[in-house]
Amino acid sequence: MMRLKVPNGIVNADQMRFYADCVEKYGDEGGVVDITTRQNIQLRGVKIEDAPDIIDGLHARNQTSFQSALDNVRNMVGSPLAGIDDKELVDTRVLCNAINDLVSLDPVSGTRGNPQWGNLPRKFNVAISGSRDDYAHTHINDIGLVPTPHAVTGEMGFNAVLGGYMSIKRVAESIDSKMWIPADRNSVVTFTEAILRIFRDEGDRKNRQTGRLMWLVEKYGVDEFKAELIKEVESYNRGVKIESTQPLDTTPFERRSLLGVHKQPQEGKCRVGFLVPAGRLSQKECRIVADMADKYSDGEVRLTVEQNIILPNVDEDKIDELLVESAFGPDSRFKVNPGMIEGNVVSCTGAEFCGLGLIETKSNAESVARKLEKLVNIDREIRIHWTGCPNSCGQVQAADIGIMGAPAKKMDLEKGKPVAVPGCKIFVGGRIGEDAHLSLEPYTQGIPLADEDLIPVLVEILKKEFGATDKVLVEDLVAINE
Repeated sequence: MMRLKVPNGIVNADQMRFYADCVEKYGDEGGVVDITTRQNIQLRGVKIEDAPDIIDGLHARNQTSFQSALDNVRNMVGSPLAGIDDKELVDTRVLCNAINDLVSLDPVSGTRGNPQWGNLPRKFNVAISGSRDDYAHTHINDIGLVPTPHAVTGEMGFNAVLGGYMSIKRVAESIDSKMWIPADRNSVVTFTEAILRIFRDEGDRKNRQTGRLMWLVEKYGVDEFKAELIKEVESYNRGVKIESTQPLDTTPFERRSLLGVHKQPQEGKCRVGFLVPAGRLSQKECRIVADMADKYSDGEVRLTVEQNIILPNVDEDKIDELLVESAFGPDSRFKVNPGMIEGNVVSCTGAEFCGLGLIETKSNAESVARKLEKLVNIDREIRIHWTGCPNSCGQVQAADIGIMGAPAKKMDLEKGKPVAVPGCKIFVGGRIGEDAHLSLEPYTQGIPLADEDLIPVLVEILKKEFGATDKVLVEDLVAINE
């Protein structure tokens, strides 16, 4: 696998075609492209001997895979609606690119790869939100920047939350750092650099399970960490001032959907978000996306942390033409207006390509969502996340319903005793947006993954916890498999 860096999740048609070309030689099954939960791209099936040519091709297209994995700053997450949102508070594009350059561009040679930030105690995640929707999920990042105007001056800036992460050892929601910074490039880059310097030199390198930023902040104490960070920032002499956390806007606000057709503030322009089931793209689908982008969105493609795609800046008078494209026809996996369940499925890589995965996730996530759509009626979007192991790359604790690979047993009629089978734990009640919350304890566990075992449990949860009603009886497996 080759993981890229795609700051703010923005790519173009040429890059999409290049991804397809890169994996084509590995066949339809092995050579696929995944959209990740960090608005990023992963190329599957890549062999080490092919990597140099791919890296050269990426660099020729202003992209890189350098410092995209291991103990580095991972992909910069920003608002997928940056610059095209009438409720935008901050355009995150410049800031995401600036931090991406800070951590992965050599300031001396001007080439990709910056050894100064290439050996951190652990991986490091940064997310910058552009609106009250918090499409970047700041609460599960090491640094989360939440757009907030200054209460006195009205200047736009960010409240900083710190320490959010997910792992086998611990799942932690980010905490208030008691700090606010202006939303200009200099302040954001300086603030991030100062935290990275302290983390790089003082983070725990003896125990990888306690190596994330949260542990260092807790070791200091929030107030003491703030004081140390202010001292670090002042030592750079860049004129950056850190103030105390500013009050959040508490007027009613409802998080908006990224799927479907929505008008932009630009006259005559719309954004069109569509489902990419479980974030998995075939070579053919990559090229289809590229063709649509060239035809309707000036070649621009935007990725979301929900692993879906947005075509921005589509002419309003071309929307009807776009919606009848074969890419959204009955034989396509893409949908502009998917169901309340299938449109909100998120999945990690799973056992197919990850040695840590206890279960296969991608195909199960797509299949189970389709079946649940046939089984129940529900009047709100339900986010079902899948993760193959307790590392929770699929972020199950943030989901309405989270499915995590885990041991299970099922009666074997031939053997006359329970035997080990692929199974899961189920988490319920995670939230995203302004009212973000992580569900830390399993709702139930030891559930076999087979449809006849898992689907009835999920239907019951949907009915009991989210008000779903029966559309088809769950026992009617023939109907849901038609």
